[in-house]
Amino acid sequence: MKFTETTVSGAYLIEVNRIGDERGFFGRLWCEKEMQEMGLIADIKQINVGFSPQQGTLRGLHYQQHPHREVKIVRCTRGAVYDVVLDLRPDSTTYKQWHGVELNADNGAMLYVPEGCATGYLTLCDNAEIYYLTSEFYSPDAATGVRYDDPAFGIAWPAAASVVSENDQTWENFDG
Repeated sequence: MKFTETTVSGAYLIEVNRIGDERGFFGRLWCEKEMQEMGLIADIKQINVGFSPQQGTLRGLHYQQHPHREVKIVRCTRGAVYDVVLDLRPDSTTYKQWHGVELNADNGAMLYVPEGCATGYLTLCDNAEIYYLTSEFYSPDAATGVRYDDPAFGIAWPAAASVVSENDQTWENFDG
């Protein structure tokens, strides 16, 4: 696994070291030891999947509040998405900054989203599917979010969102 820190402190792009031959390739998607050696949280509680049939679907920006803050590791397994990590940690040097990256089935890259950061994605094609690992169990009472188009963050999405849930449209503007 290859770890590249993004512009958001503690968030990493994780790429698979592909070992290839005439049959294709083999690579490691998960290694607790390598994660721990990087100083990253490697305790996985859930693996979730998300599917969106329509290009332009936006999901997020979501996170869980204390005491259920969680790490998320996001990977696109079908199609392509533009995934954003947003730093909501007031004590962070990158507070209110964001980083976006295209994750797709071909590049196989993953985005490590640290605790205290929100994440969301925009589908770049029809029939996009992601899976993500979380370090904490889902807790409805701790689940929250911020607006994907909040001017406090200035996120530059690569295309307009055409499908957004009512919940994601009604988050309050950030006041932190």
